[in-house]
Amino acid sequence: MNASVALILIQDGVTNGAIYALLSLALVLVFAVTRVIFIPQGEFVAYGALSMAAVTAGFLPPTMWLVVTLGIAVALVESVAALREGAAARLPMIILKNAALPILALIAVRYLPLKSLSYPLQIAVALLFVVPLGPQIYRLAFQPVAEATVLLLLIVSVAVHFVLLGLGLYFFGAEGGRTPAFTDGGFNLGSSYIQFQTLWIVGIAALLIAGLALFFEHSIYGKALRATAINRTGARLMGISADLAGKLCFTLAALVGAFSGILIAPITTIYYDTGFLIGLKGFVGAIVGGLASYPLAAAGAILVGLLESYSSFYASAYKEVIVFTLIIPVLLWRSLTTHHVDDEEH
Repeated sequence: MNASVALILIQDGVTNGAIYALLSLALVLVFAVTRVIFIPQGEFVAYGALSMAAVTAGFLPPTMWLVVTLGIAVALVESVAALREGAAARLPMIILKNAALPILALIAVRYLPLKSLSYPLQIAVALLFVVPLGPQIYRLAFQPVAEATVLLLLIVSVAVHFVLLGLGLYFFGAEGGRTPAFTDGGFNLGSSYIQFQTLWIVGIAALLIAGLALFFEHSIYGKALRATAINRTGARLMGISADLAGKLCFTLAALVGAFSGILIAPITTIYYDTGFLIGLKGFVGAIVGGLASYPLAAAGAILVGLLESYSSFYASAYKEVIVFTLIIPVLLWRSLTTHHVDDEEH
């Protein structure tokens, strides 16, 4: 170990930690608003990366069929609910928003020369057929049991994880995917070589975090999510729809996860099951923040990235064990210092 190696490890740790920080914030947001420990967060990372790899190769993301299928399912469920409420006038808008729009998007994108599109447009196409899965999954899997206990919501979350994992294998196959770097090359900083892709990852992650902070602080929807996270019953009494808050936070979680996958796809090969381990490391950061504090979750995620980086140097065979062992003292400390609140009191 010398100064040059230490700088390389710090660069690697901060790069990974920036991704883990994004996932940690998404996990904290989902849990604070809906009480769901969102295990499938990692699947959105894999879906985003592999969809981007498909687009850069000139193919439509296979997840487009899943978006269309779930959109039709949501339209059917919402239509039945509207008929039961005697609100048949809502049916055209329900069908248009949930079923027609995904089909129209598929038709519109199908004939685009994907391989020759600019990189930002390719990213937009990849996100178009991944991000809608967030609110669709919430509506079909979590909204019907939104008032259930945290344990039941966790069981549903695990079930959704395994379904998305199997669908990922079906859609993308067992082969991994990788995308071109945003910008090739790098520059020397002292005795260390800094890649431009690293700067892209850290910079975009910082911009996304800042954008989320502005969204929560200055937008009406962000304030509604904050109110729901603080007190769900009080927010409902103030006219804030819990269902809308749930769909919105799942949309943000899907966007953050998919974009994180697109960011790391140029520096590592992503497989259909890679996202699970990445999501778990983001979960470790969220645990450090107590699944409640965004700054602590981000700081914990950076710590996880640095710990993983240095562990891979000193004990590469045990780096995953070392990273996940970090949960134990954090949970022990929180169990001794936090007042227990029964689920029924929330």
